[in-house]
Amino acid sequence: MKILAIIPARGGSKGVPGKNIKLLGEKPLLQYSAEAAKAASRICDTIISTDSKEIAVVAEKCGIEVPFIRPAALATDTASSIDVVVHAIEFLALQQRYYDAVCLLQPTSPFRSAGFVDKAILKFEQMNADTLISVLPVPHEYNPHWVFESGKHGELFIATGEKEIIKNRQDLPEAFIRDGSIYITRISVIKEKHSYYGKHIAYIKSNPALYANIDNLEDWEKAEKKLSVVLPLIKGTG
Repeated sequence: MKILAIIPARGGSKGVPGKNIKLLGEKPLLQYSAEAAKAASRICDTIISTDSKEIAVVAEKCGIEVPFIRPAALATDTASSIDVVVHAIEFLALQQRYYDAVCLLQPTSPFRSAGFVDKAILKFEQMNADTLISVLPVPHEYNPHWVFESGKHGELFIATGEKEIIKNRQDLPEAFIRDGSIYITRISVIKEKHSYYGKHIAYIKSNPALYANIDNLEDWEKAEKKLSVVLPLIKGTG
């Protein structure tokens, strides 16, 4: 299976100005995702999609291909990431470059354990999935079977639609949230559904110690504090 890794990195971040090339420890933020992609033997090609020439220069120094500068219309706060991916697929197709699936590696979730990308792709292939996402477990107190939604008249309903609540924690089914570190989707699904999510969604569990989702300065500071813990896991020495 031919897998294309795409690292989306626009230049107009407001929460953390210039975050994609801001140094997190000793590396630009996007370099963490670049190194994860380059270390993955199951990825055929890795590109960056950016609207910034400054980011493009940093990406090239990290050994990542910059096949184009992203159109301004796809670099706004409201532009969707799926449109960014579709643009990249269509651009490469014009160069007769075709792939079976896309592996999206967001710089804002920079920490991935050594070999994690290859493990995710292998599971994606073995399960013949349409989509694979990385996840973290939901604490039992937030399990959707114990969550309520408000009705029109202020009454509460179990979020899952069940009539009776599950009484014992041990009986709750395992639930997960996306952690953002990896999305793998067949290109046929992206084209047909304009979505990352196909009918058959597989998952891989991430290491909670590596979780980071950098959207603002507080998130950045949390990521900095984790560096001493995560770097050995990223390098495979921890």
